[in-house]
Amino acid sequence: MVGGKGTRLLPLTNNKPKPILPVLNKPCLRYLIESLASAGIKEIILACGYKSAQMVNAIGDGSDLGIRIEYSYEDEPLGTGGAMKQIEYKLDEVFVAANGDVFADICLRDEIEAHFSSESKVTIALTEVTNPCEFGIARLDESNRILEFKEKPKPEEVFSNLINAGVYIINREVLADIPPGTFFDFSKDLMPILLTRGDRIQGFLLKGTWRDVGRPADLLGVNLHMASKMYDEIIWGGKYSESSVVKKPLYFGDDTWVNDSELTVVVALDGCTIEDSKITNSLIMNGCEITSAKIENSILGEGCVVHKGAHIENSVLGDGTVVKAGEKVVRNNVF
Repeated sequence: MVGGKGTRLLPLTNNKPKPILPVLNKPCLRYLIESLASAGIKEIILACGYKSAQMVNAIGDGSDLGIRIEYSYEDEPLGTGGAMKQIEYKLDEVFVAANGDVFADICLRDEIEAHFSSESKVTIALTEVTNPCEFGIARLDESNRILEFKEKPKPEEVFSNLINAGVYIINREVLADIPPGTFFDFSKDLMPILLTRGDRIQGFLLKGTWRDVGRPADLLGVNLHMASKMYDEIIWGGKYSESSVVKKPLYFGDDTWVNDSELTVVVALDGCTIEDSKITNSLIMNGCEITSAKIENSILGEGCVVHKGAHIENSVLGDGTVVKAGEKVVRNNVF
């Protein structure tokens, strides 16, 4: 389910849909697709909406993973449940459904096995977070059956820090409760129907790395997390001069060159040139040129040019932004 507009990630989503924003050297969605393929899934349908052509170009047909990826298009947003209903006739009797706007480098085999062994109608992957108010939360019994579920509770309504990670194993029969051609949310609208009827909904505690990528800080965080996780395994395409000082977690993409600069906790993707600059805690996307500048706690979209003496702090720059010599860009509360 990859149809959302990703408005909280603007301006990065002006030119591309949120699920294909980069995490290191590949689209965020690619990690989830690889997890599905590793679990034995052979066919994947991407329910697209916003900027679907870019989605197709970035993700492809799955042949490199030995799977088949096809695309379903929404003229109008249908919600997570409505998107499933639209392609119901293509789905197996039991299928996996996932929100494509999260980062998920996970193992799905155990969740699939738990679904069949519990004889549930739906199994929902759950993960712990410190602030559950932005998610759907679940209360479990001793067998991990979900007894109560509440979408985006107020602080005084929180009864659990286990949240819906947006990866489901579903018996197709439950889609009968979704009206066709209607905006319908799976967790907000369908879950209460199933719980009220007494259908078994199983919770499964997720294994692997899962992160929401709803805001710029999340996108930066997951890039830095994966850079830290993979640091010792990376064969870098990029290079830095002996006069540069770099401190991990760090990642340089292909053809990136760093000269006479100090970089601390930075991901710089493909084709970047960084000269005589100081950058900390930032994500620099493909093809950026940075000269004699200071950048802190920021994300630069593709093809940005930052001139001498510029200072960027707590900011997100859209693709192709030019920061003039000596200009200061500070946008508080972005992170």
